[in-house]
Amino acid sequence: MDISDIARKLSLDNNKLLIRKAAEIRRLCDAQFDSSIIGVGEICKAVICLEIAASRLQIIFDRQAAIKLSGMSEKAYSRSFNSLQNVIGIKIKLNVRELAVQFGCVRIIKSVQNVLSSYKERFLASLPASRRANADFTRPVFTAAAFYLCAKKQKLKVDKLRLIEVCGTSESEFSCVSTSMTDLCFDCVGISKEKKDAKDVKGNRDLLDVLPGKRRLEDGGYSSDDESSCYKRHKKMEEAKYEDWKSTVVNSIKQNPEKGTKRVIQASLNFPKKSETKELQVDS
Repeated sequence: MDISDIARKLSLDNNKLLIRKAAEIRRLCDAQFDSSIIGVGEICKAVICLEIAASRLQIIFDRQAAIKLSGMSEKAYSRSFNSLQNVIGIKIKLNVRELAVQFGCVRIIKSVQNVLSSYKERFLASLPASRRANADFTRPVFTAAAFYLCAKKQKLKVDKLRLIEVCGTSESEFSCVSTSMTDLCFDCVGISKEKKDAKDVKGNRDLLDVLPGKRRLEDGGYSSDDESSCYKRHKKMEEAKYEDWKSTVVNSIKQNPEKGTKRVIQASLNFPKKSETKELQVDS
C-alpha cells in the first residue's frame, strides 16, 4: 500500500510535506535493512514511517487509528516503532519541561535536572578514563528514567508505559537505566522502606520469647534431651503396624486353612532332546 493511501485513511493526505518526509524515511529503511526480520510488514512500516515523519514535523498524529490500520496490537506496534526508529538512527529530542507539562508534573522539573547532572557526574567517575569520552547521555531514556524516579519519589502518578512510548525506548532498557540511576543517585531518587523489627511484630514476639525446647514441651512434644528417641519412636510405630498386618494374615489363614496350605504346582514341559530332533530330521 502506498504511503499516500495510508495518509488518506489517517486524514493526513492534505499535508504533502508529511507524505514526502514519510516516503524518504521509508526509502531509508529499505536501503539499510529488511524490516521483515523484526516482524514489520509493509503496511505497518508505512504507518510507522508516517508517525516518525509527523513527530519530526510536529504534526498531530492519531496513534490509535494508526495501530488499528497496521493490524498489530498496541504493544507490538510500540515495539516495532522503537526498533525501526533505532535502526535508522533517528533520535527523539526529549525536553524535561515539555515532558513535565505533558504528564502534569511541573514541580519536579528542577529535581529531574539535578538528578540528571548528578547521575552524569557519578557515572563518569565510575568509568575508567579511556571510556569517559564515549559515554552518551543524550538518549531520551536517561531523561525519561530520571523523570519517572523523581515523580515516584514525590508520590506522583506517571504512566510508565506511556513514558516509555514517548521516549522511544524498550522496557528492558528503561528498567536497566532506572536501576543504574537508583544505585548511583539513591540519595536523590531512592525510597527508603522502613523494615519493622521482628520483636516489634506481635505475631513474632511470642515465638521469639519462647525457647525451642520449652516450645516443644508446651506443644506436648519432647525436650532437647530426648531428640535421639525420635528415631526409636518411629521404629516402634512401624513395628506395631507390621505386627498388626502379620496377625491379620495369620487369622485369615486360620479361617481358610485350605486356601493357606494349597500349593500351586507348575506343569512340566517335555521338550524333545537334540538327538531325537536329529533322528526326526533324518527320517524325514
